[in-house]
Amino acid sequence: MAVVPPSPEPLMALRLHRPQRTTTPPEDRHLGARVFAVQRTGAIVVALVLLVFGLLGFAGGLDFFSTQGERILGLSSNGLLSLISVVMAAVLLVAAARSPRVTSTIMIVAGSLFLLSALVNLALLRTSFNILAFEFRNVVFSVVVGLALLVLGAYGRVSGHLPPDSPYAHPHPASTEPDEEYASTPEELAVERAMRDAEIAVVQRTATTDQARRVEAMSHVHTRGDRRRVWRQFDGT
Repeated sequence: MAVVPPSPEPLMALRLHRPQRTTTPPEDRHLGARVFAVQRTGAIVVALVLLVFGLLGFAGGLDFFSTQGERILGLSSNGLLSLISVVMAAVLLVAAARSPRVTSTIMIVAGSLFLLSALVNLALLRTSFNILAFEFRNVVFSVVVGLALLVLGAYGRVSGHLPPDSPYAHPHPASTEPDEEYASTPEELAVERAMRDAEIAVVQRTATTDQARRVEAMSHVHTRGDRRRVWRQFDGT
């Protein structure tokens, strides 16, 4: 019985055959919760500011479509702007109660709308189309709120090095295998055991020539199904 020393490729095959485990550093382990907490807090704070602004406008009995607004918390407002503020506040509060991805998406969309509103209403100042009764300070407020929502919504999401525990991290395609790749019949289970025994034998330098050849051939494929197929090819030789 010949003993064949292992080569790097069979050793690589053994590592591929074993279940892959990822170790997340302690500082990254809580990143997902921290990201969601920051976004949720930001959404709630902005929502409360808009809600108070809108409710004070309703309490003041403002004209709905007046282009000459009244001062509410230092900003110009009318009935329509108060309604929009309350609706936007409700949307942010609902988003804060949902999943991290929903919260982030809503914040990014809302931030974009605030910035768009600032640009449009800046062009409509002192015109008859200024149906939200905007003044320049309203434009500045919209820009500040829009940028805040965009930054907070993108926090922990727009990055090329997201840790595995981030709620926005996408699993690597190679880290998962379809269910059909796993052994499901007694024959396939027997092949899996033989493959594992052969790889262990290669590592321990007790492999036969046949085992070494099979492990060497399996090192060129990656999925479980392909490895079993390669193993079976040697049964007919």
